[in-house]
Amino acid sequence: MIAIFNKFRTGLLPLYVFLTILTASVTLVSCSKDDDLEIQNNFPFEVNVMPVPKDVANGQTVEIRITIQRTGNYSNTQYFLRYFQFDGQGTLQYYNEPPYQPNDLYQLPTEQFRLYYTSTSAVSQSFDVWISDSLGNEKQLSFQFNSSD
Repeated sequence: MIAIFNKFRTGLLPLYVFLTILTASVTLVSCSKDDDLEIQNNFPFEVNVMPVPKDVANGQTVEIRITIQRTGNYSNTQYFLRYFQFDGQGTLQYYNEPPYQPNDLYQLPTEQFRLYYTSTSAVSQSFDVWISDSLGNEKQLSFQFNSSD
């Protein structure tokens, strides 16, 4: 009986070798480097701004509520703000922080925040706020206030 079993087992040896080679080749082909796994970490975003008044008086402060809405979630994304005032004079600040300097880059700690613009002139004022992320995406917001003096 053992002799028959040994003869049967050696007869199946080529089949075992073939199955081993087939399994190894399928495994190696399925793990080729041509099928790179793409990980997306660059998600564009939108910026929503609550309505602001059209008129501002000298010394008056206007609250600007801004929300950054991501199209995806990458946990290492950081957001930044810079602004440039090209008409009139005023200061822009984040809550009780010191006023921002024009064209300097400031990191935003949250995606929902309030900016406060205080007019320091009696003429119309215009400025742009640029919000960017650490991946190169950028949005421009333009604000224009007429003088109510």
